[in-house]
Amino acid sequence: MTGPNPDIKHPIAMHPRVGFLKPLVEAENVEIGDYTYYDDPDGPDKFVEKCVLHHYPFIGDRLVIGKFCAIAEGARFIMNGANHAMSGFSTYPFNIFGHGWEEGFDVATWQQENRGDTVIGNDVWIGMEAIVMPGISIGHGAIVAAKSVVTHDVPPYAIVAGNPAKVVKMRFDQRTVARLLEAAWWDWPAEKIGRNLAAIRGADIEALEAAS
Repeated sequence: MTGPNPDIKHPIAMHPRVGFLKPLVEAENVEIGDYTYYDDPDGPDKFVEKCVLHHYPFIGDRLVIGKFCAIAEGARFIMNGANHAMSGFSTYPFNIFGHGWEEGFDVATWQQENRGDTVIGNDVWIGMEAIVMPGISIGHGAIVAAKSVVTHDVPPYAIVAGNPAKVVKMRFDQRTVARLLEAAWWDWPAEKIGRNLAAIRGADIEALEAAS
């Protein structure tokens, strides 16, 4: 009951469209937890190229995705490299084209648009073609509906939908959420998770807390 090896790139036989991302992704400034997978009919191997956009090492922002996340086809993580300076009259990035246009560009006007790291918690489900904007934090256990555009932080165990994405429902009451965060089953050893799948899949918080 220890489950699949999280270091296997394609864990489902005869179903190559699903892949565990941790062994597939070697990109700088991208951290992905065990068992998090991406599902794409073209295969998960191009996750970074297709789904992590405008992510340049010199900027230094990180994409951090937790364990046991499910990421559907076409989800996009927009990183800080997509931002333009907005303090002047024009947002056009003259400086990147050179040939003299870079002269006089104040880097600070662009740096002030940096929103920091994008952090996705554990056990998060991100629906098809959802977009996560730079610097967003999505809490543990949250669900992002298909085609949503996430422009603000998402609380743990919230369901968000729309453009811009808004909380449409909390999956559990506040006290249960606090207890789930305290239990943090995603940090258990694989053997303990395997022994207690019924409690993890279920909705009895006391059973989850009593797991051994």
